[in-house]
Amino acid sequence: MQDAADSTAPNPADRLRRAAADHGGRAALHWRDTTLTWSALDAAVTATAHALHAAAPQADRTPHPPRVAIGFGNTPDFVVTYLATLRAGLVAVPVNPALTGRELRHVLADSGAAVLVGAADVTARVDPADLPALRAVHTVPPVAADDAPSRFPTRDGDDLAVLLYTSGTEGRPKGAMLSHRALAANHAQADRIDPPVVGPDDTVLLALPLFHAYGLNAGLGAVLHHGATGVLVDEPGPTGALDEIARHRVSVLLGVPSMFLTWADAAGDPSAALAGVRVAVCGAAPLPLPVGARFTELTGHPVHVGYGLTETAPVLTSTLVGGEPKPGSIGRPLPGVELRLVGSDGDELWRDGVPAAETDDDGMDLTDDPVGTDPGQIVVRGANLFAGYWPDGRGGPGPDGWWATGDVAYADGDGDLFLVDRLGELILVNGFNVYPHEVESVLQAHPGVAESAVLGVPHLRTGETVRAYVVRAAGSSVTAAELLAHCARNLARFKCPTAVEFVDALPYSAIGKVRKTELRPAPVVPSPAPPTETRTEVPDVQ
Repeated sequence: MQDAADSTAPNPADRLRRAAADHGGRAALHWRDTTLTWSALDAAVTATAHALHAAAPQADRTPHPPRVAIGFGNTPDFVVTYLATLRAGLVAVPVNPALTGRELRHVLADSGAAVLVGAADVTARVDPADLPALRAVHTVPPVAADDAPSRFPTRDGDDLAVLLYTSGTEGRPKGAMLSHRALAANHAQADRIDPPVVGPDDTVLLALPLFHAYGLNAGLGAVLHHGATGVLVDEPGPTGALDEIARHRVSVLLGVPSMFLTWADAAGDPSAALAGVRVAVCGAAPLPLPVGARFTELTGHPVHVGYGLTETAPVLTSTLVGGEPKPGSIGRPLPGVELRLVGSDGDELWRDGVPAAETDDDGMDLTDDPVGTDPGQIVVRGANLFAGYWPDGRGGPGPDGWWATGDVAYADGDGDLFLVDRLGELILVNGFNVYPHEVESVLQAHPGVAESAVLGVPHLRTGETVRAYVVRAAGSSVTAAELLAHCARNLARFKCPTAVEFVDALPYSAIGKVRKTELRPAPVVPSPAPPTETRTEVPDVQ
């Protein structure tokens, strides 16, 4: 069957038109008991595009087209509004429908959105009188009259397509500016992976939030790019949408660790529901090794891991590039993505699979079958990169196209990358770097631990000290003292937590990342009170 991908048509709405022309009667989207064919979806998008084009202020088209905020869950209304916005030559601003009124007002005011199309409970949280730029509010995708004009503005590949607001785990969210070309480039890069990740005959699970780059472009964008079929899930439920996966014979799973944990632990026979799966990809956060192993046991397929950011549309690396996934690895750069590891001193440690040569004072090459690199910041260049943060492009790639991600990784001798942590999350204990992910991995290797999160807290003598928050595994009664002893056996002393606190659950963002800023140290029990069962303090670190 002919693939609908066409590198000459970067606008996702043009991909839709191509798919409708090639196989209009095929299913484009399943949602609950509704199925939309490619032809029906194309017609709905055009009708809404006319209405949005008429509602947008025609004078406000420089330097960027008017913005349309979209506040739906993973429903056909989101898809129709998103593609209609792009077809009308406007800029889409997907928003998390769970935002509070204050948070929603920030995104609408910062983006200068002229139109808000969202569920009734979302639109009810804002007063248009507080937002001078907001001219129209709709609770369903608007539809134009039959005599609407037939043509829309033509947009260049470098024109702004989407404003995606970062998760805002630290500070106020910022709008990452992604062009039509950046969105399309990430699919062109993934197309060079062999065997293909997604093809026109695949059915793709779309349970990741569409307001996030992972769900929007890696998920929905891939369905559009290939003319595949998407299964929209807005309420995964306690089984993680296993019923929908089975019902539609989903062949490509895109998920986050919590979803794979749900599938692996599902009651009954989850392997039957997952029988149609061909490819499984996990992103957004590290996948615990036991979870991946259990999923492979159920399906016979490995869980491939990808790494990326909102600002990179989103995928940068994948274990799919190297073939078999290596435990703990984020894989290798996608073809067409340039990637360097840069040390804290600014020296290049690794570039596109090649470690930097070591030299002595006389310039002699001392490299001898390197086994890997020290950790360094990931710096990338590629056509999939964003154009900076709204509205002026600050914080974007430099004049040479390189952009520092703020993430730290190292490469092994095979050229596979391993994510260490965010630069901003490094903990400095007596001047030594402690990477939270390393400590979390050790904690989660204990059978009594389901999840953990580690952060640095101020310490009078050492500058910072390591504090761990732990969710016990079901049925576990592990104590803080036992976990501290476990860490002492597996970590250098300066890396060991000095406090362990048990919590019922960790706070997660909508895309599955732990919101560490919401974790706060509990008050220290003053001496001479005995330590509680849920907390153990170690007074000093050397």
